[in-house]
Amino acid sequence: MKCPGQDMRYWKFDSIYEIKCPYCGNPVEFFKDEPTRKCKNCGKRVANPKMDFGCAAYCQYAEQCLGELPAELLKNRDDLLKNRVAIEMKKYFEKDFKRISHATKVARYAEQIGREEGAHLGVLLCAAYLHDIGIKNAEKKYNSNAPKYQEIEGPEVARQILEKLDAKKELIDEVCDIVGHHHHPRKEETINFKCLYDADMIVNLNDDLNEGKISREIVEKRIENNFLTETGKNLAKKVLLKSKGGK
Repeated sequence: MKCPGQDMRYWKFDSIYEIKCPYCGNPVEFFKDEPTRKCKNCGKRVANPKMDFGCAAYCQYAEQCLGELPAELLKNRDDLLKNRVAIEMKKYFEKDFKRISHATKVARYAEQIGREEGAHLGVLLCAAYLHDIGIKNAEKKYNSNAPKYQEIEGPEVARQILEKLDAKKELIDEVCDIVGHHHHPRKEETINFKCLYDADMIVNLNDDLNEGKISREIVEKRIENNFLTETGKNLAKKVLLKSKGGK
C-alpha cells in the first residue's frame, strides 16, 4: 500500500522545490516525499524542512519511513504522539468543553515547564492530555469526580487510548502510572510527574483564584510550599500573581 501523499499522481506544481543547505548555502532540490538529501556542494545530509512527520506517531507504515530519517528526527518520535492523544482526549470528552479546555491548558504549561526541566515531552504531554481522563467513569460509578476516584478509573482509559495509537509499552506504562496518582506525589518522583503536577496546579489555582474561591495570600503560600520544580514555581508566579483574579 502506498501513502496517497507519496503517490505522484496527486502531486502539484509545488511538490518539487529547492531549499538552501543549512551548512553551506548551496541550493538542494527536494521531492516532497524525500526525508533527506545529500548536498552536492558540501556532502552533508540535509533534512527536508517542509516534510510533516506528524503521521509517524500513528501510521502503521511509519517504520518504513523512519528508517530513512536522521537521528535528530528519530529521537523525537514519541513527541509526535501527543497530537493524536489530544484528538482522542477531545473525542472522549465529546462536548465537555470545560474538561477539554483544562487538559489543553495543563498540556501547554506542562510543555513550558518540561522543556526547561529536561522532561521527556512525549511522556509528559500524553500524561497532561490524559491526566483527568478518569473523570467520566468516576462520575458514573461513584457519582463523584474526587481525585481518588479519577486516579482509580483513569489508568485503564488512558491505556486503551494509547494502545489504540500503538504507543510504546514503556511510554504507556509511565503515562498510566502518572495518571493513577497525579494528585498525590510520592516521596520520590520522576521529573515527568513533577512537571505535570505543577502544570495542573497552576491551572487549578488560576481557576480558583478567578472564581473567588481562594485568596491571593493562599496562592502565594501554595506557590512557595507545594510546587515540585523551580520552573513550575516561577511560571506560577508569572501566571497567578499577575492574573486578573490576583490583583
